[in-house]
Amino acid sequence: MKIEIVGRNYEVGERLKEVTAQKLGKLDKYFETQAEVKASFKKESTTMTLEVMLDYAGRLVRATASGDNFYDLLDIVLPKLEGQIRKYRTRFDKHQKNMAYKDAAMFAADNLAKDAKVVKEKKFTLTPMTVDEAAAELELLGHSFYVFLEAKTNTVQVIYRRNDGDLGLIEPQI
Repeated sequence: MKIEIVGRNYEVGERLKEVTAQKLGKLDKYFETQAEVKASFKKESTTMTLEVMLDYAGRLVRATASGDNFYDLLDIVLPKLEGQIRKYRTRFDKHQKNMAYKDAAMFAADNLAKDAKVVKEKKFTLTPMTVDEAAAELELLGHSFYVFLEAKTNTVQVIYRRNDGDLGLIEPQI
């Protein structure tokens, strides 16, 4: 198992790296081939967050926990990961057994669209602003995304907060 340990706003010590590698190494029993694990240790003011992403054959399993001690967070995240791994493995195995004697079914997107409904509509006026101003508005509002009219190009754009804390920008091409 390949383990990558990353610290964001935090310097990960050797002892924490050893304990993390030892505990995450126990997940190796669930995989026949090589799996990749990325553990991100983030410190934000008084809160510490541990995020572990496991990539196995293109399937991602992710678990996070927040608290005040990274060693305790490891003990919280590991059972979450093991539960998700077992759930996905069971689902995959069951699917493989059920599909063994059937033809492959075609994906029908129109069947999924019938179940979804629009439950809320919101209208607002777009004011021209720069990307930096939109990022400031996003921070002030506390939302996960913000739609705005970019002042230079006069196009509608979306700025959003990513799970890693950074910002992303969606620019439509016409």
